[in-house]
Order: sequence, then structure tokens, then C-alpha cells
Amino acid sequence: MAQDFPADKYDFRPTKEVRSFGEVIVHIISGNVYAAKAGRGEQVNWDELNPKDFKDKAEIVAALRKSITDAGDTLKNIPEERFTKTLTPWVDVIEHAAEHYGQLVVYYRVNGMTPPASRPAAK
Repeated sequence: MAQDFPADKYDFRPTKEVRSFGEVIVHIISGNVYAAKAGRGEQVNWDELNPKDFKDKAEIVAALRKSITDAGDTLKNIPEERFTKTLTPWVDVIEHAAEHYGQLVVYYRVNGMTPPASRPAAK
């Protein structure tokens, strides 16, 4: 969705009380960073990234990709036996991403767009 949504709509928000599309993506990045650190066993607090630190869609998408890669690399390096003791923070980050996916579906629909997962499969 971060790559797909138009750059000129990254500041869109359905109401003034909610985050813009770009701000939601930065919030998701914050969750991924948290998960990667927690997954490595670091003492970590949720450190919300500031959306103003990203100048445009390209920087946000690059940061999101990096956060996904970092979290994925961390996950791949965790010994399997650890998962018999805890699934933290992975279940939390999956739930977090799903929550915001649903939120961003609304952003698509309000803009008359079809979210990527709702589009017909290419044949």
C-alpha cells in the first residue's frame, strides 16, 4: 500500500483528528523497528518516529522496506526453541499491521480507489 498509494495523497486524512496516510505508514515503521529490537532481546520502548523527519513518499517507502527487512532478518535469526516460550513481539506486530491495513483500506475507499488486496488477481 505504501508503494501503491499516490504520492500526492500521502497527506490525505479522512478527518482532521486522524493521522494522514503517510503518518500511518511512519507509525507502522515505528512498530517494525520496535519488533526488530525486541526480537533481538534489546531493552526497548516504543519510540514513535516523527513523520516530519521524512521529506516525501520515497523516503517513507524506503524506511518501511528497511524496517521490514530488519524485522525479517531478526525473525530468521531467532532460535526455533524460543518460539516454544513466547511469540512476543511477533504476534503483536502482526496484529498492529492488520489494524492499520484496515484503517488504510478506508483511506483508499474514501479516495475512490481499490486497495491492492481487493483487486482482481492478474491472470
